[in-house]
Amino acid sequence: MDGKKGLPLENIRVTDFSWVAAGPAATRILAFLGAEVITIESARRIDLVRGRPPLAEGKTGINVSGSFINYNPNKLAVTLNMRHPKGLELAKKLISISDITAENFTAGVLDKWGLGYEEQAKVKPDIIMLSMPVMGKTGPRRDFGGYGMGIQAAAGINFLMGRPDRMPVGTGIAYPDVGPNPRQAGTAVLAALHYRNRTGKGQAIELAQLESTVNYTGPSVLQFTANKTLQTRQGNRATYAAPHGGYRCQGNDRWCVIAVFTDTEWKAFCNVLGSPDWTRDPRFATLLGRKQNEDELDGLVEEWTQQRTAEEVMNSMQQAGVAAGIVQNGQDLLERDEHLKVRESYVVLDHPEAGKLTADAGYFKLSKTPGRIYKPAPVLGQDNDYVYRELLCLSEGEIDMYIVEGILE
Repeated sequence: MDGKKGLPLENIRVTDFSWVAAGPAATRILAFLGAEVITIESARRIDLVRGRPPLAEGKTGINVSGSFINYNPNKLAVTLNMRHPKGLELAKKLISISDITAENFTAGVLDKWGLGYEEQAKVKPDIIMLSMPVMGKTGPRRDFGGYGMGIQAAAGINFLMGRPDRMPVGTGIAYPDVGPNPRQAGTAVLAALHYRNRTGKGQAIELAQLESTVNYTGPSVLQFTANKTLQTRQGNRATYAAPHGGYRCQGNDRWCVIAVFTDTEWKAFCNVLGSPDWTRDPRFATLLGRKQNEDELDGLVEEWTQQRTAEEVMNSMQQAGVAAGIVQNGQDLLERDEHLKVRESYVVLDHPEAGKLTADAGYFKLSKTPGRIYKPAPVLGQDNDYVYRELLCLSEGEIDMYIVEGILE
């Protein structure tokens, strides 16, 4: 465990019952900062993400999912049958030596197991419990489960994504799982640790994933509640900028985004294009005029961008002070983006079964208390020996008995 030495949470232990995405992504933040995160799994109930592609090239099995490996670096993994009473007792022993527990099940699951907050507090009075039910623990929809794609649809995000003349398209990824929910959950746990350091008291944190995600649609909600205006899909456009969109460039499926917000930027934009005659058209002289004639404007802009590479368009615009960026594919992000390289946004992990894979280095950088990724995600049950022998001090006979009874599987 020397890899976490010197990290800000190196003396913090987390018993992590969460699975799939939002929960593991939240505890990833804690592991990134050095916490000893022990993931509870079972061969009877394998994390769904373990089978999710992309899989390491040429590999198959439950330990080579790129998604799982990206969500779970720095963590430990044990197998434990939570459906067995003795398995629950072992879970309580693990909780008794932990600082934090985490789960993202439907409301009431841990209570049915006898591991609700009140029971956890009996074995560890200052425990911090993070719960991430989809719809919260109270109310008429408390029993609703689901995953990120459904959550973002229920939150209204999908309705806002796409062209106004077409059906919603969504975000293309389970945005709540990688955006609002893990980041707000991680921040809440860090605040709870700060509170415990000052008061000695633990607490139960309930982060309803739908509520957390709706928070990201704040401007749209305010627009409706204050003005009774229903925000609709705008494609790549913005009400306060023009041109504002993704424009086709040279090459196969290559695009560059350009956004012009002010009159000064409009003049700079025109200069980059060489000030062709159409840029002096009175219809385009003001933002209002450009918005009223935006279809024609976008067509003229794309006539220029299609004659250039996305890199040429981006660099020439940025040098002139106009916001622009390549619509990047995976190869762009990993191999060509100099900013991400300088920020060390990715790390290469040497996984025991998947081999060398690239993963996100971290969600943020801190100057005085930086985190780091120091080891790859664990294979199923990888740390049983350390956790059960060293941490829980089980004897050889006890471990044999638990194995025979199907508890450590």
